[in-house]
Amino acid sequence: MKYHSTRNNKLSMTSMEVIKQGLSSEGGLFVPESIPRISKKELEALISADYRQRAKRILSLYLTDYSENQLSFCVDRAYGTQFSSSAIAPVKELEEDLHVLELWHGPTCAFKDMALQILPYLMTTALQSTGDKRKIIILTATSGDTGKAALEGFKDVPGTGILVFYPLEGVSYMQKLQMITQEGDNVSVAAVKGNFDDAQTGVKLIFQDAQLLKEMEQRGLRFSSANSINWGRLVPQIVYYFSAYLDLVKEGRISLGKSINIVVPTGNFGNILAAWYAREMGLPVNRLICASNSNNVLTDFIRTGVYDKRRTFYQTISPSMDILVSSNLERLLYELCDRDDKKLGSLMAKLNKEGYYSIDEAALKKLQSMMWGGYATEEQTLDSIGNTFKSTGYTMDPHTAVGKWVYDEYRRETGDDTVTVLASTASPFKFPGDVLNALEVEGSDDEIELLNQLAEASGLAIPKPLQGLKEKQIRHTAECSADKMKEQVIEFINR
Repeated sequence: MKYHSTRNNKLSMTSMEVIKQGLSSEGGLFVPESIPRISKKELEALISADYRQRAKRILSLYLTDYSENQLSFCVDRAYGTQFSSSAIAPVKELEEDLHVLELWHGPTCAFKDMALQILPYLMTTALQSTGDKRKIIILTATSGDTGKAALEGFKDVPGTGILVFYPLEGVSYMQKLQMITQEGDNVSVAAVKGNFDDAQTGVKLIFQDAQLLKEMEQRGLRFSSANSINWGRLVPQIVYYFSAYLDLVKEGRISLGKSINIVVPTGNFGNILAAWYAREMGLPVNRLICASNSNNVLTDFIRTGVYDKRRTFYQTISPSMDILVSSNLERLLYELCDRDDKKLGSLMAKLNKEGYYSIDEAALKKLQSMMWGGYATEEQTLDSIGNTFKSTGYTMDPHTAVGKWVYDEYRRETGDDTVTVLASTASPFKFPGDVLNALEVEGSDDEIELLNQLAEASGLAIPKPLQGLKEKQIRHTAECSADKMKEQVIEFINR
């Protein structure tokens, strides 16, 4: 399997090379030259398999330059005792025909662990196999959960260093505390005075800084990314949609071959894009339901075909979705453009220059045939948490609650009662104050005490990764404006 760029389809690179590089030199995202198919017979064989076995099979279809032993090593190290559930990504029934895929049982209590526990192994294996002696400097912008998951995944990994940028006022207290207390000799964190889009744009510009890249090369360094712009971050996410479907079959909830719907709360579009790849591979999926918060640029795009970032940016209680420029949408847009890199490039140039673009009627019809978009306001998100707890006893975080609200709207609007999987992206304990508010419990002024209050109100145990955060030393206090991010990078690589 070879890969090319969404903005240069003349490129032909191996999966090891694209995982090392992260972003293509002209700013495009790497995509597989073709999407592998998996047969019903192969799906049947995976019903009795565990998560690790399923991951090895799915990943082997894309990462063909990794040997069987190399993939086994990466998967076995990534999905072990650091996950609190032996199922890794358990599926739980919430309501009739609605099941929650819990993706937050990893070491940072967020779905990003599903990919960021394996990416360091994929990356270091690629370095060793290709004889690449350069040190990789991971640059990552985060809207909340990617930062901690990336820091934890790459902590003290030989041959790597990682610098995470997060919006100063754009993450929750728990998310910030997890990052600024991060241990590790090769890690650094900096707050950007701006929003996530400012941080993400800054990282992309650094990736394309010719002078800096030349200096890096001379010093035996190279950049890469732990964001889902890196194919090595995205491809492991495909696995859990297959695994969820197979678990439903195994439990007798559906018969093999019966289609399901998948609801994904998303801001940067990577999580739902992984579900799209699974669908294209042959996973029986009827409709992908894209759930947004008040930053509903994706909802408008799916409904109208116009992507317009020229709008008010909202800081919400679901901060990981506070995004107006959804980087991973470029990969799907490339497919909607029939893999025409020039057409895709012109749309991206228009977005950068004018702040919007639109797709033609044929592409919109194709998009709407597989996706439905909706969004939830702050009030609706809180109502979703509270109403779900009252009716089922299940406690959701604000991101999952956005997905639940949009799913309910989809059912009301379409009458579609297809069995559905809702991707749950974070533990409710990462947002204890907002969840308690939704449960109509008066919360403490002490952010850490909120964890104990939520445990009492929900009947759930505080996840081990969040216990003892208050006692941890604050190690990272750097702040910068978006135009000074390059200086932070230079300081990091010089230390």
